[in-house]
Amino acid sequence: MNLIFLGPPGAGKGTLAARAVEILELPHVSTGNIFRAAIAAQSPLGLKVKAIIDAGRLVDDETTVELVRERLARDDVKKGYILDGFPRTIPQAEALARFSAVNRVVNFDIPDSGVLERLGGRRVCRKCGHNFHTIFDKPEKENVCDHCGGEVYTRDDDKPEAIQKRLEVYRAQTAPLIDFYRRQGLLVDVDARPAVDEVVENFKKALGL
Repeated sequence: MNLIFLGPPGAGKGTLAARAVEILELPHVSTGNIFRAAIAAQSPLGLKVKAIIDAGRLVDDETTVELVRERLARDDVKKGYILDGFPRTIPQAEALARFSAVNRVVNFDIPDSGVLERLGGRRVCRKCGHNFHTIFDKPEKENVCDHCGGEVYTRDDDKPEAIQKRLEVYRAQTAPLIDFYRRQGLLVDVDARPAVDEVVENFKKALGL
């Protein structure tokens, strides 16, 4: 089964993908991870991606498609995948269709107010990357990671003005994919507002699991 996860920043796609990996036994293919791996490898493509991200821009379609095509050619995705963060635009979706057939597109739906609450309260350990939240999951000691003792901080892209900008980009570029895939009969909607366990159950029902 080849799945795409759609939803605005803060919808919890990464958390839900981790649970879906256990349920479906399929790899989670995140463009964020693909980009980070390319940057760490310091390949020409990786250096290009780093320069684009450092400038605060989205990686262009041609570069992104090339990286995703390469990733989906690996053996671990022969039985399927959970694609998160791609496609972001209709041209990317059209490019994906040329080398991989998608079975279902899951749209995790959440209003902007819910995104602002979730992301505005998110805190991340600078050392191990564990996520905390000022409302839902506070560290035992303020600004100190429970797991490794590292500093817990607010990422620049979780500050209110950055969140608003990310939402604007999402609405302009990625939200049109909802109608694009709905017209093809591939889209299922899942309410992303409840607690994770409830969202997972709704996800399973939406896929008939």
